[in-house]
Amino acid sequence: MAAPMTTAAFTPAVLPCARRLGAPRLRRFGAALIVWACAGGWSAPALAQGASVSPGAGSARSVTEWLSRMHQASLQRSYTGTLVVSSGSAMSASKIWHVCDGTQQMERVETLTGAPRTTIRRNSEVITFEPETRTAMVEKRESLGVFPDMLRTPASAIAQFYGAREVGYQRVAGHMADMVEIVPRDEWRFGYRIWSEKKSGLIVKLQTLGAQGEVLEQVAFSELQLDAPVSMDKLARLMKDTRGYEVIKPALRKTTPQAEGWQLKESIPGFTAMSCHTREVPGGPLPAGQAPMQWVFSDGLASVSLFVEPFDPQRHGNEEQQVAMGATHSVSRRVGDHWVTALGEVPPATLKRFADALERIR
Repeated sequence: MAAPMTTAAFTPAVLPCARRLGAPRLRRFGAALIVWACAGGWSAPALAQGASVSPGAGSARSVTEWLSRMHQASLQRSYTGTLVVSSGSAMSASKIWHVCDGTQQMERVETLTGAPRTTIRRNSEVITFEPETRTAMVEKRESLGVFPDMLRTPASAIAQFYGAREVGYQRVAGHMADMVEIVPRDEWRFGYRIWSEKKSGLIVKLQTLGAQGEVLEQVAFSELQLDAPVSMDKLARLMKDTRGYEVIKPALRKTTPQAEGWQLKESIPGFTAMSCHTREVPGGPLPAGQAPMQWVFSDGLASVSLFVEPFDPQRHGNEEQQVAMGATHSVSRRVGDHWVTALGEVPPATLKRFADALERIR
């Protein structure tokens, strides 16, 4: 789901901004895991070591049924826990408090490693407190950051590009969980191995898998208390308390790519445009097509962001650039007088196809 990365990061350094493992990644998992995705030639991995095989494994739920169950669990369960993210040699952890009443969600995520940072979310409203700089970043996101992002993507579309295979069950953070593999049907998507708590369906562990079934990134609870007594009122009070902090509210404007002078000359299978925004810069509004723009796409599980900004030879260079960090990749290239960065937890080939398809129409 897919949700866009922080809207303040309209720069060629979007990858490092998006991969601050302590906050955004864990925040998305806490809402039941936002998964971006995509890959090529994924082969089903072997049964994980230590897993037990359920009777009738592989014949139970469809991919839509599995994902719908996980989605509903994220809307109906309150919990506290410690989340650990591992990506290559990097590892980080955060504490999360999550509460919901069926219609409204609130959560608090506090980093336990790296720079101190606390993020509180109420539905689409997000505020991130950074004690070291005494700043509080306020954002509003159309996507609620719930995995899977089936609220705005037809479930039938997900089933068209993914299948599901139940492979057993295993204990995670003291809870018995079903193991299911989400298998892509084409070369543009990564696969996933998901541990879903047996009684509720809540995701307790997730691995993003590469083309050969290798684990690119893992997010898991190391400890989890279900149905914890989390106070929504207390989180609401903490969210409003910005005393001693400089409050920063990025000025975003909803727009369309066409209004900014852009289009895709070909579509990428399964990916639908979800949102498009520009960000105001110091000095006042810029002419159409000159303000930094973010265009977000999703297939319901995988998400890709296209960032467009005016070309700066001192920062960008003329050569195509590729960066990888765990499951996240980026591809950047020059398009006329602009610099385009395609970012997402997808294989480089998918991002390159996006970047190459973007063209200026005026």
